[in-house]
Amino acid sequence: MDEPIDIEALQTLVQQHRAQLGLSLRAAAEQADVPFNTLARVEKGHLPDLANFTRIVDWLGLPPERFFQPTRLRTESTPDVIAYHLSRDPNLTDAAAEKIAGLVKELYGSLAARETEVKVHLRAASTFTPQASRMLADLLGTMQTKLVASNTGRSPQEGA
Repeated sequence: MDEPIDIEALQTLVQQHRAQLGLSLRAAAEQADVPFNTLARVEKGHLPDLANFTRIVDWLGLPPERFFQPTRLRTESTPDVIAYHLSRDPNLTDAAAEKIAGLVKELYGSLAARETEVKVHLRAASTFTPQASRMLADLLGTMQTKLVASNTGRSPQEGA
């Protein structure tokens, strides 16, 4: 998993700041009020604890949020996450993990909230007669029912 803090930026800025000030690692650590070993590890790309991180960014004269990574949008699906964890469960064989993952995916597909129906505004709506509007609505409703049924594997008569 990626670190929540951009450690590479912190590492680079600490090295640059120390060089600009012409300080040894020991003198910079003393000035920043952090242990020598901590600053040495930061310059090697390691993340300090929160208290030392705060002291270091204060020494740099930068706001702490400057180093926070933007949160990533979740791109994996819930069934995929579950399948991943099942595949790593030492109590399950590969076949058992795959079977459970398949069941989860199938149940999830059946029970998860569906996307809301699309609403369409027709420019010519004012020229439609009430009868034409109802016919179009019925046609679109029938198409929606058939699409939902084909995606769930049920016949339109069974309902969505």
